[in-house]
Amino acid sequence: MHIPPHDNGNRPIVDVDDATVPLNYFNIVRLTEDQTYDYRVPGYETCIVPATGTVTIEVGGEAYRDIGLRTEDVFEGDPEGVYVPTDTGARITCRSAAAEVFIAGARFADTLTPFAVRAADLDKVQYGSDDTKTHRRIAHVLGAQYHDRVGRLLVSELFTVGEGGWSGFPSHKHDTDRTQDGEVIETRHDETYNFRFKPKHGSGVQMLQRTDNEPGDAYHIMDGSTICLDRGYHPCAVLPGYRMYYFTILGGLSQRSLKQYFQPTHADQLSKIPGIMDMVAKFK
Repeated sequence: MHIPPHDNGNRPIVDVDDATVPLNYFNIVRLTEDQTYDYRVPGYETCIVPATGTVTIEVGGEAYRDIGLRTEDVFEGDPEGVYVPTDTGARITCRSAAAEVFIAGARFADTLTPFAVRAADLDKVQYGSDDTKTHRRIAHVLGAQYHDRVGRLLVSELFTVGEGGWSGFPSHKHDTDRTQDGEVIETRHDETYNFRFKPKHGSGVQMLQRTDNEPGDAYHIMDGSTICLDRGYHPCAVLPGYRMYYFTILGGLSQRSLKQYFQPTHADQLSKIPGIMDMVAKFK
């Protein structure tokens, strides 16, 4: 499902128990200096990540100050964030002239302990190549290194490297918890994206193929587009001459670690794209 860019007025873009991605929560909060925003999401753990601007985040009796390093746009540098446990109140206070803040969430019953993720703590990976038109880099805000501190939520920022190209290829899906011969071959993880382009008038396409070798859907994505993925293979691409970013939220049904199932038709590409298995290993 494609949610076009719009002014959400600090109200959730993907609310709790969403019809398409019930395991996800997503909000964009825009503040000016000294403005505050309070929230609490029963049944969902969340992560606060400034897209731009600097904020102080108060949660669980702790104050995490000066979170966020970027001033112009998401392409400017690395993210930072704060993990907010399930059913725990949080207050965001803007400390810069303005701030745009992502709030990512995943359904999880237990209440854990909050913590901050600074730029130096990020788990990064870069893979693909210009030759295969799959060159991209990923900054995991809540990645594998926090597996014992987070319930079901995975949060990342993904960037195309260079201008133009594909992401999420070879095509894969993760819509069913299933095993084969006692081994997990796929996990159910709902996924939500928010896209940005540079320059802003750039755009791209999000494909969604429900069944291997059968026609699927395609969505024209623009700066600020939100995509909700419940099932199917889902590569995306950016027009030549433009850079693409997308904020990624993954919420698992039964476990945190993501197991992608690669589309059989294109599975041979796994041996042709440099570093792709390193990328796969980071979604744990």
